[in-house]
Amino acid sequence: MANSVIELAWTWTPVLLRGMAANIGISVLAMAIGTLVGLVIGALSLSSLSPVRRATRWWVQAFRNAPVLVLVYFTTYVFPFEWQVGQWTVPFPDWVKVVLGLALPASANVAEIFRGAIQSIPSAQWEAAHSLAFRRRQIYRLIVLPQCVRRMLPPWMNLYASITMSTSFASLVGVHDVVDAAQVASNTVARTDFTILVYFGLLMLFLLYCYPISRATRALERRHGRY
Repeated sequence: MANSVIELAWTWTPVLLRGMAANIGISVLAMAIGTLVGLVIGALSLSSLSPVRRATRWWVQAFRNAPVLVLVYFTTYVFPFEWQVGQWTVPFPDWVKVVLGLALPASANVAEIFRGAIQSIPSAQWEAAHSLAFRRRQIYRLIVLPQCVRRMLPPWMNLYASITMSTSFASLVGVHDVVDAAQVASNTVARTDFTILVYFGLLMLFLLYCYPISRATRALERRHGRY
């Protein structure tokens, strides 16, 4: 007797969950790298040197406006599949390339978020700090950055949710993620009702992970709006 579609779905659930864990891991690493690079780019965009500001502007415009899928393919096929380090051959996995491909747009967006947060601080606060003999480094550390963190957090969380959803492109370059797991399950079982259910489950996994982030973002925005 053929197994019911629910039994089949339950059997494949651990595979989908392991795939989703891969997507989450890729999104966390991409966002971490993108945040670190973006903060540096954002700080440099406020430099008094025109060539530095121009270079950061090109970085932001290039990677904010490039399609994410194109960047994923770019990092996948531009970087080698392995590195030759002396006598050792070090593999360069596809999932690392996807992390880098997603970190590029993340860095450009974080740079803009950081720059906007810095420029949103009223000039009166800078003037008041200068009148109290604060040094520029002290003004950033004690006055500006604490406010920037609060202002950056909602758009940063929104960006992380977007990066997480973009990890679904990883399967197109050979990474075994949740989308690839769903395709394997669908092809293995080869039943229309199961295919519909497994892709509905795929949708729910992304929804259950990203929707709370979206709700928390809106809550932070409302809280910030009261100040």
